[in-house]
Amino acid sequence: MPERTAVPLRHFVTSNPLSGPYPEGFERAIFAMGCFWGAERLFWEAPGVWVTAVGYSGGSVPGPTYEQVCTGRTGHAESVLVVFDPGATSYEELLLLFWESHDPTQGMRQGNDVGTQYRSAIFWTTEAQARAAERSRDSYEARLGAAGYPPITTQVEPAGDFWLAEEYHQQYLAKNPFGYCGLGGTGIKMAEPFHLSS
Repeated sequence: MPERTAVPLRHFVTSNPLSGPYPEGFERAIFAMGCFWGAERLFWEAPGVWVTAVGYSGGSVPGPTYEQVCTGRTGHAESVLVVFDPGATSYEELLLLFWESHDPTQGMRQGNDVGTQYRSAIFWTTEAQARAAERSRDSYEARLGAAGYPPITTQVEPAGDFWLAEEYHQQYLAKNPFGYCGLGGTGIKMAEPFHLSS
């Protein structure tokens, strides 16, 4: 995994290595849903998640800095890498958390955070993840539409390079418990049961 200099080796909360090696059989997922501080906390608190890290995905400039990403000219989205144990949770459960914890209809923003870096995106790492992401998007879009929301703007695309963000961004809300987090969902739940892998 591409990596920045001056990033910690281990997760501030779990003490597991950010860049690996990861346990055999564990899977990687990458999500963008607005400010990555609050998004990362959602995932590191989720059952079955082994480690999380924040970084930049979906752009064209190698090794971007936070300042560069904030200009909107690198094409990157603030993203969260989630390494999880598929024996303890599933990609579908992570998708459930993703969809219900932000508003995927807002385009290039999330709440008061405005810019291409705050867009909603799923960067899949396997074909099975791609299929699950697309099916879950279609299912949730129908639920949102019935509640009067506009169409989902979430991008679903293959994961390219994931560039780790600077050290002070990693597990930011664990280090700064009163830090800003503007993440909020629509209040619309996914249809149950949530089984998309068949």
